[in-house]
Amino acid sequence: MIKLLLHNTLSKKKEEFKPVDSNHIRMYTCGPTVYNFAHIGNARPAVVSDLLVRLLRNLYPKVTYVSNITDIDDKIIKSSIDTGVPINEITTKYEKIYNEDMSSIGVLAPDIQPHATEHIKDMIILIEKNIKNNKAYVSDGHVLFDITKYKAYGKLSGRNFEDQLAGSRVEVAEYKRNPGDFVLWKPSTEDQPGWDSPWGFGRPGWHLECSAMSEATLGLPFDIHGGGMDLIFPHHENEIAQSCGSCNENLNPQIYTKYWLHNALLNMDGEKMSKSLGNILYIRDLLKEYPGEVLRLSLLSSHYRQPLNLTDEALQQSQSTLDRFYRNLKKNESIIIDANPLSYLPDIFLESLCDDLNTSKAIAVMNKISKKLSLADENSKKELKGQLVACGYVLGILQDKPNHWLGVNKVSKNIDGKLIENLISERNLARKNKKFEQADDIRNTLQDMGIEIEDTPSGTIWRNIKK
Repeated sequence: MIKLLLHNTLSKKKEEFKPVDSNHIRMYTCGPTVYNFAHIGNARPAVVSDLLVRLLRNLYPKVTYVSNITDIDDKIIKSSIDTGVPINEITTKYEKIYNEDMSSIGVLAPDIQPHATEHIKDMIILIEKNIKNNKAYVSDGHVLFDITKYKAYGKLSGRNFEDQLAGSRVEVAEYKRNPGDFVLWKPSTEDQPGWDSPWGFGRPGWHLECSAMSEATLGLPFDIHGGGMDLIFPHHENEIAQSCGSCNENLNPQIYTKYWLHNALLNMDGEKMSKSLGNILYIRDLLKEYPGEVLRLSLLSSHYRQPLNLTDEALQQSQSTLDRFYRNLKKNESIIIDANPLSYLPDIFLESLCDDLNTSKAIAVMNKISKKLSLADENSKKELKGQLVACGYVLGILQDKPNHWLGVNKVSKNIDGKLIENLISERNLARKNKKFEQADDIRNTLQDMGIEIEDTPSGTIWRNIKK
């Protein structure tokens, strides 16, 4: 069996993946806070996690993947106040949009998608355990985690105690023993959502939610926790602290989860996405210009731990790569492969992904397979086509039908399909009668109309190449 190597943020090095239970792999990735449209940066951790889950399912008999929905948060409350729209309407709307957008870029639905509001009881139990173990304290209606009580605090992020406090970016409230202590439970006013608890009417702290949901759905310890690098501190650091605190563990963060996988952030034309720069691109808007597979391949085009600079040129390159693959599949559509394409998956492709998700190398393998397929004799085409389709499935691309992707013979409002077919018939007749200049003129006329034609063994096909 090919060894899977992953860069573990906890150890700061690439390690051989050794599951808690090789018969059942369990993975969790932080999901969205649903109060607005998802932007393309939100898609990177979802796509990276989806790729890893697809890979794990090729290596192990059972994989359970959990990614949550945060449907109670101060940002959601603020959005409700600002818009006058009830919280449940906001969260229901944007959860649906998020899931639709993720599906559009090939992200498979998680096996379990827990909602924070469904796990309040689990959160209260987790808080009670931390209080009992002297890791948390009650102060002025709040329950806070005391970071001085957890000796391994900072091990994930690599921060010393002073750095933790300087980088926590939290308000130093009077009810805190230490500036870096973080909220497990906070009081709610009458006009804010809340739940009854031993500490009064209130709501959970954001960090607490993922700890409770991951433990409730996967148990402890589970194998892999994913997310963006921006979550390492304080969010994931705090998850470890409160989960280990509930178990009264001080030194071993791996009683929560064994491996931490973090993707780097995404830039737009070399600049960090931000509202102030006005360069936040929502997935919904990008899907109007590019198919979802183009967005997905662009997000996978560089290593997940390297910053990704998304540009129009990068998106167009991904479009060209996919067009080339689909053209090859179209040319070989008569070649029938087995019902389970994964049986064709080549070891060199798996080895690339098993080396800490080396997608650049994996895509290079696909390019080589595609080139071989275009030059292959009939005896080799079935195996090569099967390999290309299998690699595409694991990467989450080539899931469309070639005719649909290429727009073959696809009529739109701006195209007169009957006119195009007549011109193609005239061209074919001209070629048959060796009137090649006339045939070239017709091809040029079609090209001016934005129509690309291709002569195949089964006849001439055409597609609209104008955006």
